[in-house]
Amino acid sequence: MNAVIAAVGIMLILSLSRVHVVIALIVGALVGGLTGGLGIDATLKAFNNGLGGGATVALSYALLGAFAVAIAKSGLAHALADKALAMVDRQRANGGGNVKWLLIGLLWVVAIASQNILPIHIAFIPLLVPPLLYVLTKLQLDRRLIACVITFGLITPYMFLPVGFGNIFLNEILLANVARSGVDISGINVTHAMGIPALGMVFGLAAAFISYRKKRVYDLEKIEQVEQVAVQYNPLSLMIAGLAIAAAFIVQLLLDSMIIGALAGFLIFSVSGIVKWRDTDDLFTEGMKMMAMIGFIMIAASGFGEVIKATGQVQTLVETSASWIGHSKAIGALLMLLVGLLVTMGIGSSFSTVPILAVIFVPLCVQLGFSPIAIVCIVGTAGALGDAGSPASDSTLGPTSGLNIDGQHHHIWDTVVPTFLHYNLPLLAFGWVAAMVL
Repeated sequence: MNAVIAAVGIMLILSLSRVHVVIALIVGALVGGLTGGLGIDATLKAFNNGLGGGATVALSYALLGAFAVAIAKSGLAHALADKALAMVDRQRANGGGNVKWLLIGLLWVVAIASQNILPIHIAFIPLLVPPLLYVLTKLQLDRRLIACVITFGLITPYMFLPVGFGNIFLNEILLANVARSGVDISGINVTHAMGIPALGMVFGLAAAFISYRKKRVYDLEKIEQVEQVAVQYNPLSLMIAGLAIAAAFIVQLLLDSMIIGALAGFLIFSVSGIVKWRDTDDLFTEGMKMMAMIGFIMIAASGFGEVIKATGQVQTLVETSASWIGHSKAIGALLMLLVGLLVTMGIGSSFSTVPILAVIFVPLCVQLGFSPIAIVCIVGTAGALGDAGSPASDSTLGPTSGLNIDGQHHHIWDTVVPTFLHYNLPLLAFGWVAAMVL
């Protein structure tokens, strides 16, 4: 059996069986390495070498967790939650419908803006989502819908709009790798190339609103135990909190570092007195514990991805698929997309998958007679497939980090499975159609 299939298959089976994702990633990496002929020593060496790749992201999450707790201490996010809760109480007669759509729209807009207008990616989630959970729970909103809304905003903009993270994915990675593999990309509108696949994401989001339209009851007491719902705040604390958030975002944009940005915001809280010096250590530790699971998953995922690459069987998988294709463009497009789905779910990053796939897919597409714009679409869609629905992707880990602070939102069954079903399946179908018609 191909090592990539074995590793990803074992990892997914264990995750769906409610084995912790970190354990699933480690076991999957061992199975993949041994299946790929690396041996136990080489597998462990590759896994250990890959761990450092996730350390930066893990530390970023830890500092963001501390920053989020400091914001909660200031009362800024809770002031927003209190306003929303008051609106719910006023509209209790009609179920708070307007507030529900306002909150969903807010999270949707912020998620999209995090990819381009203010490219902070998932940094907004631990700051914005936990304080709103009490209100969302009062409204009995299904958190699976919120996970789908946020994941849509994290993925669709970068795979369709060539600005912010989209500029990196579409221009610097996708088009650059297709051109490097020998295809003339002059005159190709990358937005046009990825337009139909992006419609698949829109279709999936619409389906999620139907799937999770019913109310779902969560325990309010569990939220109260981990998220203060009666925080004292005043205009000064709110102003300092706003200053700290602005400083964190500006520093992050200028230095391209979530670590330094979060640290700058946390220091403003400490110097201003919103966070007392004697409480700094405990608060920092509390914030890091809140995000610890996400950080460890990202570290383990980097090791897992390194083992998959070390086996050298990603290329073997692609070449084997090519032997099944023959001269059929329809079968070729479908198999390439399925391989992309499998590889991205294992590595957990569309940005890392495209360079791996482009080297093999582009010559194969040329041989099958696909147009340059169709080649861009196939490679781009194959890379994006699996970002939603991967246990190790920050597009699923991010929503879980905000929605599971009270332990009532399971990463696999409440984020990974819903986003896989509602985004990967439509993206697979719409991507295949696009490859046929472009």
